Amino acid sequence: MNCIVCMSRKPWDLPFLAVPQEVAALRRVLRLHLEVWRLPEVTDVAQLCVSELVSNVINHVGLETPTTLAVSMSGSYLRIEVHDPDSRALPTLVQAGLGSESGRGVVLVDAVADRWGVELRADRKVTWCELDTGLPSVCVHTVRPLTTGVDELLNGYRAKKVPNVIGAGSDPLTLAAAEEAAIDIIADLLRWMQAHGRNADDVLDRAQTHFEAEAERFNR
Repeated sequence: MNCIVCMSRKPWDLPFLAVPQEVAALRRVLRLHLEVWRLPEVTDVAQLCVSELVSNVINHVGLETPTTLAVSMSGSYLRIEVHDPDSRALPTLVQAGLGSESGRGVVLVDAVADRWGVELRADRKVTWCELDTGLPSVCVHTVRPLTTGVDELLNGYRAKKVPNVIGAGSDPLTLAAAEEAAIDIIADLLRWMQAHGRNADDVLDRAQTHFEAEAERFNR
């Protein structure tokens, strides 16, 4: 059976604050995941949908709104969700006028996605869209918690490194803060290894080899 068809594709989500500078980072993260999932055909459209859905939160809910991007497989469809806490600001399909700088988000999503919608939950609104990947719908996407606990680790490390920052360790990490925390963790581990007589470059090489082997095994 084709390994691309039946490879594991674990649902994932990423909390962030709705600010314009996060959009490019979210697009990069999505592209990396879709490369691992071997879904290059839908990558460009998926990135466009993420940009528009997140921009909709920024423009109509507000800057720095705590938001979550969630991506999963729904049968043969790639499902993209953007969660925000405001159930009053509902996206509407209104054609933007020529020269308009806003109002195009949902129109674009409606044009490129196979289907989209809005779900109202007790504590949040979920705006979602789905893209047909062309995979057989009978394919089972097995969940494997490769990154279980990473959010907690990064948040806890940030809290220790910047103890005077209000909310550090409890507020959702932005992508930029998560990246900085990850770099701090790696640098501190390498310093510790070096202090104990280990070669930092060798450790990095072994970690990269281990990461690639795990990714290959997971994708079979």
